[in-house]
Amino acid sequence: MTFETPQAVGIRPGTVFIDDRGDVAQLHGVGIQRFGDRFYAWGEDKSAGSTFTAVACYSSTDLARWRFEGRSLVAGSGDLGADRVVERPKVLRRPDGRYVMLLHVDTTDYAFARVGYAVADDPVGPFRYVGSERPLGNVSRDIGVYQEDGVGYLLSEDREQGLQIYRLASDYLSAEALVATTLKDDRAHGYESPALVRHDGTYYLFGSDLTGWSTNDNKVSTATDLRGPWSPWQDIAPPGSATFDSQVSTVVPIGEGARSSFVYVGDRWNQDDLANSPAVWLPLEISGGRASIEWVDEWRLEVPEA
Repeated sequence: MTFETPQAVGIRPGTVFIDDRGDVAQLHGVGIQRFGDRFYAWGEDKSAGSTFTAVACYSSTDLARWRFEGRSLVAGSGDLGADRVVERPKVLRRPDGRYVMLLHVDTTDYAFARVGYAVADDPVGPFRYVGSERPLGNVSRDIGVYQEDGVGYLLSEDREQGLQIYRLASDYLSAEALVATTLKDDRAHGYESPALVRHDGTYYLFGSDLTGWSTNDNKVSTATDLRGPWSPWQDIAPPGSATFDSQVSTVVPIGEGARSSFVYVGDRWNQDDLANSPAVWLPLEISGGRASIEWVDEWRLEVPEA
């Protein structure tokens, strides 16, 4: 799962990444996609605290060394005002080659609860903000995205109903249909901070319990169809470890076939110093309907050719 080379730079879970400028990379609540031979990452810039400053864009060939590409989206007015909360930037490339960024857009009391959309001609941007919605009228907080056969999907935390999976419209700028709703096994509510991947014909849906800044035992549910049925939720890390004191942000597929592997990308939020919140990124084993991470102090990734 972890392919080492002498040239590779180690990933050290529980630390921050330092970018090519010598600054702490603002890879918080991050979304990651691989385009060509580089991974692009869009993170919450927390240099001004919890309210919106910018979405910072970085790129890397190995998920360890990060080059600052610029600010893809910056504070302005309205939904993107400096008094707003803008979280979980996730980007998809549409079949027409344009890039769409989806965001959790909110007020500081988390009552606005909408998903925002922005578009750009390249992955760095700048992205042009289009607007926000409550998907099909439902509240939306933490989000994730998924794409398959040119179709885009929005994963959205709706604590009134559960973790929702929506199919996006063809331009990826609105939710078109509700595909599935998943709940905790006790049916109290759904999970937040969702991520979704597919491997060997099975979908793996990851989420975190609703405990604010505090971490918890993150879970995974599986299905062979996005519409379900979805399996009972299972731990992805040793029970009681609070997922090694982290919250899932996304899961990154690495390679295919015999070299298939995945990376768990998590945040260890420091509420008093969000800009320096450590990253907890670990190899993720997925097989036979189960997904798990184990702690390693340092690991390296060799990426197969795209």
